[in-house]
Amino acid sequence: MSAPKSSLGPLTLGAIGVVYGDIGTSVLYAVKEVFSSGHLEPTTANVYGVMSMFFWTLTLIVTLKYVTLVMRADNHGEGGLVALLALAMEAVSNRPRLRNFLLLLGVFGAGLFYGDGVITPAISVLSAVEGLEIVSPTFTKAVIPLTLLVLLALFAVQKHGTAGIGRLFGPIMVVWFVVIGAAGAVQVLERPEILWAISPHHALGFMWRNPGLTFVLLGAVVLCVTGGEALYADMGHFGRKPIRLAWFGLAMPALALNYLGQGALLLARPEAVENPFFLMTPQWSMLPMVGLATAATVIASQALISGAYSVTKQVIQLGYLPRLQIQHTSAEESGQIYLPFVNWGLFVCIVLAVGMFKTSSNLAAAYGIAVTLVMLITTVLTFFVVRYRWGYPLWLSLGATSFFVVIDLAFFGSNLLKLTEGGWFPLAIGAVVFLLMTTWHEGRRLLGESISNHALDLGDFLESIFASPPVRADGTAVFLSAQPDTVPNALLHNLKHNKVLHEQNLFVTVRNHGVPWIKPAQRLEAEALGRGCWKVIVNLGFMDDTDLPRALAQLECRGVALDPMRTSYFLSRDIIVPSMGGRMAQWREKLFAQMHHNASSAAEFLKLPNNAVVELGSKIEI
Repeated sequence: MSAPKSSLGPLTLGAIGVVYGDIGTSVLYAVKEVFSSGHLEPTTANVYGVMSMFFWTLTLIVTLKYVTLVMRADNHGEGGLVALLALAMEAVSNRPRLRNFLLLLGVFGAGLFYGDGVITPAISVLSAVEGLEIVSPTFTKAVIPLTLLVLLALFAVQKHGTAGIGRLFGPIMVVWFVVIGAAGAVQVLERPEILWAISPHHALGFMWRNPGLTFVLLGAVVLCVTGGEALYADMGHFGRKPIRLAWFGLAMPALALNYLGQGALLLARPEAVENPFFLMTPQWSMLPMVGLATAATVIASQALISGAYSVTKQVIQLGYLPRLQIQHTSAEESGQIYLPFVNWGLFVCIVLAVGMFKTSSNLAAAYGIAVTLVMLITTVLTFFVVRYRWGYPLWLSLGATSFFVVIDLAFFGSNLLKLTEGGWFPLAIGAVVFLLMTTWHEGRRLLGESISNHALDLGDFLESIFASPPVRADGTAVFLSAQPDTVPNALLHNLKHNKVLHEQNLFVTVRNHGVPWIKPAQRLEAEALGRGCWKVIVNLGFMDDTDLPRALAQLECRGVALDPMRTSYFLSRDIIVPSMGGRMAQWREKLFAQMHHNASSAAEFLKLPNNAVVELGSKIEI
């Protein structure tokens, strides 16, 4: 259920188009940012040292960390920070304090993902359009307007889904990797001595000679692996083998050749440091290269925007965000979704980022800090999976992860130097999202406790009601409630106002679990309560499509009729307690109430048919 059953070729092509869009476009700005800082001159020794650092950063972070280690931590075939968090929490389920700490750490990492989701499209598209400045300085004033126009078009078409344009992603990115690899190879052939930069002694020697400068430059070097986490995040869509094949067969060689080619260009023409990527292409190919780069950055942005939709859905399923409107853009693929609120919220923040920072160089200062912190959180969570889920010895678990922790800390520490230059921006976005998620989760917990304290026991209530039964109406009534053993408010109001009880009554509770998928055979738990009443629990994973009527259809084999024309869904009233009893700050209580008020209805979220829903009270909650 996790990955589509398809041949290796199409899956590998899809992985090239979706997984490697972000890291594939990092060649546009990574080298430029290292040398444009003014701290480093493009001398021969410096070029060798920096190119060696680029090569070994790709090798250590992407090849060893993600491809070799982290991708082994799959959650029923799914990857990504939320899936890894679920594995780590399950591994330490007998340690409540540690579990809660990891939960908050993972939720904060998910919040940082939105900060990355703002910076990535902005810097990617802006760096591509800035190539026009190399063609002619007269295009300088048009860079920002064109960037915003491209971004507006990108976000405007999201509602139509990515099924059609997705077929183009793979071939375009294949062309992109072939072109950047060929461009780099031409420069390498002219200055083949740059191949010596592959030796790690150049990177180590540069670090030894310039320890302080190296620490500063790491904040720009890490740009070459931004997007590397997509290898793990998209594992459920393509599988390990296609992603690894795409990396070793095309992406890694093309990136290495292009970085070495930019280094060779700097050896021959140090003045090309202004924009080595575009300046190493012939003049006649400059405009086509700008067009191809723009297409590649749009694809990179698309992959991250789609990821934001998926992460949002997963976080909603885990109970850390309120119900949001989710539109399915494909009849075949349930994973292709569109969330209007997330889409336009990202767009507004991206426009703000472009307007504030204006150039890709300024955005680079804001870029690395969120990415490196997510990389560090991923490594920490991986340790607990290796140690407590896989059961490896402590020395081996520490050895497998502490090496990467040191590297991640070095990159993160370097990026902290850019905190006041723009690094605060993605951190602020992540902090705001984290605040919203924790407020919602805590408010829901306190609200659930309040409802449970005042609720009636379902078994005792049915026993008393059938002592003097009301009139039984034809059809089936589905009552939704957060607690499986308590009387839903909707049932009390139905008896009070309509004075009837349906022929069949289903008391349904939806439970979300920390796994991506629940097998169909385990999705439904039903217990007969007698006299046409059933207690039903619907189990869903955080990647499962939430479709309550389809889930309840399994009850028909037990004799429960669910004719759409004779089935009514009763939803519990929206109850906002006026005070959380001092257990939540007043401003957070007001924030929770506002989020609760603005949340989409449960009827829309659970895909209930409009003509079969009976709404009681104001907004609805399950």
